[in-house]
Amino acid sequence: MSWDDQRPPWGQKRPPGPEEVIANLLRKIKEAFEGGGGGRQGGEPGSGSRGSGARNFGRIGIIVAVFVLANLVYNSFYTIEPGEKGVLLRFGRYVKTAEPGLNFMIPVIDRVIKVDVETVRKQEFGFRTKVPGQKTVYEKRGYDVESLMLTGDKNVVDVEWIVQYKVSDPVAFLFNVRNVAQSVRDVSEAAIRQVVGNRDFDYVLGNRDVIEVQTSRFLQKTLDKYGAGIVVLTVKLQDVNPPDAVKPAFNEVNEADQDMKRLVNEAEETYNRVIPTARGNAKKLIQEAEGYAVERVNLAKGETSRFLALLEEYQRAKEVTRRRLYLETLEEILPKMKEIYVVDKEQRTLLPVLGLGDKGIGGPVGQGGRR
Repeated sequence: MSWDDQRPPWGQKRPPGPEEVIANLLRKIKEAFEGGGGGRQGGEPGSGSRGSGARNFGRIGIIVAVFVLANLVYNSFYTIEPGEKGVLLRFGRYVKTAEPGLNFMIPVIDRVIKVDVETVRKQEFGFRTKVPGQKTVYEKRGYDVESLMLTGDKNVVDVEWIVQYKVSDPVAFLFNVRNVAQSVRDVSEAAIRQVVGNRDFDYVLGNRDVIEVQTSRFLQKTLDKYGAGIVVLTVKLQDVNPPDAVKPAFNEVNEADQDMKRLVNEAEETYNRVIPTARGNAKKLIQEAEGYAVERVNLAKGETSRFLALLEEYQRAKEVTRRRLYLETLEEILPKMKEIYVVDKEQRTLLPVLGLGDKGIGGPVGQGGRR
């Protein structure tokens, strides 16, 4: 066993690559042409050169045939990467859609167009991304034509938005619409301008989610009608503001609106605090008045019944009843009095018996006359 047979595999010569094969082929063709003039030894000069040239052309033909055959075999297979789909055309006519992996086609006759169906494509309106990343830098100058639009109440609003989509049907994406990206831009502008144009200014500022959903539906419906072969993933409003020229006035309006809402809230707070209290007091007074009325009515009815009963007793025994009423009245009145004066009916004035104080004139008489 020779030393060459025992060499390790990493020391052996690698099989030639396509570039080396082509280089060797060209070198052999060159040598074949150059070797055609070296056969002039003995015999007729012309016969040797003709035989050598025929042999050289035969060799060249075999080499070219092998090269063409290898090229055809090499081009008979193609690879579709994950996330892609291949559209196979035969003489320009659609044949099938190839899935990811190794696939076969007829060389020269067939053609494959690879379409990325997983990458999310994006269109920006009213701005452009200059430097993407964690701190993305945007450029807005020069894109006012896209972002400025008129609302339903004839106000101008500055709307910036993005549209994200991806390919759902590769065949329709390739052949139904000439420029899908431009169609998405045009239809997106038409969709959002229609939605914003049917709403007033305040609604557009405060209902972004509704506008996004309506724009996405309108955009998808129109693109399906065109047969664009794409699916709209999202429509996102990045910024909705009044134009720069009217922002100071708009801020003043917002401040006035906030002041109005604050005053309304304070008034409602006062209303909720005062009105229930007043209503409670009113109900309390009404209930007290109703109770007092019932009490007075019941008292009057009782007094009436009592008076009628006394009247009946008085009619039966007038003198006894009169005396009893007199005594009962005195029993009720006398305990409430602080001083009692008893005056003889023969006296014409109170002066002789009226005490003017403990140290005054007629003190003893006055004290004696006070009971």
